[in-house]
Amino acid sequence: MIEFWAAALALTLMLYVLLDGFDLGVGMLFGIAPDEAARRHMMQAIAPVWDGNETWLVLAATILFGAFPAVYALLLSAFYLPLLLMLAALILRGVAFEFRYKSGRLRRVWDAGFVGGSFCAAFVQGVTVGALVQELPVRDGLYVGGAFGWLTPFSLLCGLGLCLGYALLGAAWLCGKTESDVRDLGFRLLPRLLLGVLAFLGAAFVYALAINLRVLHRWIERPEMLVLPLVGAAACAGLLYAARRRNDALPFPLVALIFAAAFATLAASFLPYMVPFSVTVTEAAAPEASLSFMFWGAGIVVLPITLIYTLVVYRVFKGKVDVAEHYE
Repeated sequence: MIEFWAAALALTLMLYVLLDGFDLGVGMLFGIAPDEAARRHMMQAIAPVWDGNETWLVLAATILFGAFPAVYALLLSAFYLPLLLMLAALILRGVAFEFRYKSGRLRRVWDAGFVGGSFCAAFVQGVTVGALVQELPVRDGLYVGGAFGWLTPFSLLCGLGLCLGYALLGAAWLCGKTESDVRDLGFRLLPRLLLGVLAFLGAAFVYALAINLRVLHRWIERPEMLVLPLVGAAACAGLLYAARRRNDALPFPLVALIFAAAFATLAASFLPYMVPFSVTVTEAAAPEASLSFMFWGAGIVVLPITLIYTLVVYRVFKGKVDVAEHYE
């Protein structure tokens, strides 16, 4: 049961990063759209799926609460303020998404809310990951770092890095879902955003070496992990080729592969810890009876249904969006 719920948590987090990541990325790119027609085109590209994507964040939090309550309590204590900020940003973003179509004089305000909410949510998620990688101050399984123990130069750097990564996902999504000027904008941005992501990874690696992050020692202990960055590097090369050839179908799967390689690298660096290097997966797990009880509800009903629903939605709304239609 412990292995099942650890895998389920990893799956839900990965799906959230990929699915909500691209619509947060589109939200950030929304600010540089050339005109109102392009902005509406961008909205159409994510309108059928954006709110459903956030279901995976709710599901991940539910699994964490039920299956790994010790880690849930520790992370909530550490990230109480940034998580509240992220939730507020997601709410603002959702409200702005709906209100901008009905608004006249305040449309620019709602547009700014949509862009700002997208950027803020992505930035907070990156800061959270960076703080985990740098290690939280934990004693006897309890967070002891204070309200701003997560706030470091490295975590802020990771926040900016994830914003670049989500923007890259968003640009790749626009290449596959839109036409004309918005598609061209996506292809123009792909190489620049990829260069920004690679520059961030290089800066983060150098910074990690400078402060001697313990997570880097895993690369020496587990040299087989080098396969994952090689997969990511191959996907980067493929992405540049797809951008040059203006291939609509390849960018998003290739960027998703880059994210999957990065996610797998991070997970392999953490294991067997859930909170490096303080709480292991086994130590964090709920009692076996609780895990088994959850399995018969969330494990074989909620998780599969949510996955099937997601697959059906993306199947139904596959293909290019129609510029002549408008989301209202």
